[in-house]
Amino acid sequence: MSEIALLVPAPFATVSGGYAYDRRMVEGLRQAGHAVRVIELVGAFPIADARAQTEAAQALASLPEAVIAVIDGLALPAFAPENPALARAVGLIHHPSALETGFSETARADLRALECRLLPRLARVIATSPLTAERLEKEFAVAPARLAVVVPGTDAAVRSHGAGGGLVQVLSVGALVPRKGADVLIRALARLFDLDWRLAIVGSGTRDPVYAGRIRELIAELGLDARVRLVGEVDETVLDRLWREADIFALATHWEGYGMAVAEALKRGLPVAVCTGGAAAALVPEEAGVFAPPGDEEALSKALRRLIFDHDLRRAMAETAWQAGAHLPDWPTQVRAFAAALLAERPAVA
Repeated sequence: MSEIALLVPAPFATVSGGYAYDRRMVEGLRQAGHAVRVIELVGAFPIADARAQTEAAQALASLPEAVIAVIDGLALPAFAPENPALARAVGLIHHPSALETGFSETARADLRALECRLLPRLARVIATSPLTAERLEKEFAVAPARLAVVVPGTDAAVRSHGAGGGLVQVLSVGALVPRKGADVLIRALARLFDLDWRLAIVGSGTRDPVYAGRIRELIAELGLDARVRLVGEVDETVLDRLWREADIFALATHWEGYGMAVAEALKRGLPVAVCTGGAAAALVPEEAGVFAPPGDEEALSKALRRLIFDHDLRRAMAETAWQAGAHLPDWPTQVRAFAAALLAERPAVA
């Protein structure tokens, strides 16, 4: 069995799809007999200050050569491209930080330039979707021989039964950060004043307090206090209840490296309304959802109108979603794939 160290921004308990993936892999690798250590890095990520850079360098340098170092992509910009230890580390990339929204164009350009220098230095890169792997190769100079794809797994889930009656309950799961597009979703639904819907958004409001504040102001401005709930972070029991009571899952994301919440919606047999940014929409069969371009609230509103208005359409799409969800991989299978990717022979860095 192997010794593995995961370097990831603190806190490791953060509620997000990327952190959930990391935690499931750590848990599964440990159950398989591997010795896994989690090193939580403190600092502002992905744009790291001097303290974060120093801590990251020290943490990586302190690991014996026999230990497989895995660097979560969110922490990667804290490392200097010249660090020789990168040549034996593995990058775990949910999506490149340069693709995150909410940065200035200058900051985004700086991140892209840094990641273009860092990613080719790694011994191996594990991407969590084929689309992310494709962009890593084409835009960030990662050699195909060093790339592996290990998508997230899923758990068995009870099928959603909906709100009942004439009310249509829409559920969205994602932190209140610009990339997730909560503002787009709310504005899209606000146009449907003639239909009986409610929206619950589950996700942290502390990762970007300024944006979260704007979302609260938007809800008040549009007079949607009685229709839109910001649930925040919840435990599994509450989240499971929200999934069961949902009629539609919606995500107005600008970009997703994979879309774990979308996969969960399919697993629950929910029709999906999603924007076509990144890999999330690729998970959804055409007969299981409706689609809109990223940031296009008018197109998303029209798509949602079809789902909310037409009960028979929702029922047909729900059945297709349920069938698609049944074919998604489970976590034990994906943990084995992740272990295989970690232990694969690593090409020498050119």
